[in-house]
Amino acid sequence: MYSFEGRILICETVHRTSRALPRLGVASTLHAAAAAARSSVAELVMDTSNPAVFVNAELLGRYVGRKVRAVIQVIRNDGTAVIGKSTDEKQMIVKGLPPSQLTTFVEVIGIADGQNSITADKWTNFGDNFDTFTYNKLCQLANGEYQHLFL
Repeated sequence: MYSFEGRILICETVHRTSRALPRLGVASTLHAAAAAARSSVAELVMDTSNPAVFVNAELLGRYVGRKVRAVIQVIRNDGTAVIGKSTDEKQMIVKGLPPSQLTTFVEVIGIADGQNSITADKWTNFGDNFDTFTYNKLCQLANGEYQHLFL
């Protein structure tokens, strides 16, 4: 079960974003983000009251205490925290309980609790190959000139 309003919001956001950003080379990332958003809607009713901001390690400090999402390359996992490399090549620490099996690249959603730290409540394996350059560009656009296109 999912909400009709959530589907409309996703469609409008993806449509506006896909029209504005193809010339910047991030269309494939937007299509992947749209697919992930559709999958989230299919799981549960989408909650748009507290959206997670796209961040890399450099942007994380702006959002301490807020809900964020980031992709990291896993460097080390000790079971309660994961040390990783953000898409901007800087170190990021993700606290919480990761799944038993992590792929090389993982998206985390949680609360930014420091300049380079997130306490994650959702972990999603993104596989062993991922275009970090394009995702990093998406983070910059989502926090810059095109911020109004993102929730």
